[in-house]
Amino acid sequence: MKQLLEFLGFIALLQGAAGLVHEFTDWDWGLVQRIRFLDGFEIYASVALLVLAFALFAAAESRKSG
Repeated sequence: MKQLLEFLGFIALLQGAAGLVHEFTDWDWGLVQRIRFLDGFEIYASVALLVLAFALFAAAESRKSG
């Protein structure tokens, strides 16, 4: 379970960072800008993904490794 939380946290961190990089540099990568119902809210969604990533990392740390 700990490894799953860490993996999901890494994916959320990667996509949140990619969304912010896309918004500020117009590089075309990441999934946040491709979701239509987030049009106009990409920065908020990217920041939310970053917060989610840190929450998932904290949850993974609180789990026992066994």
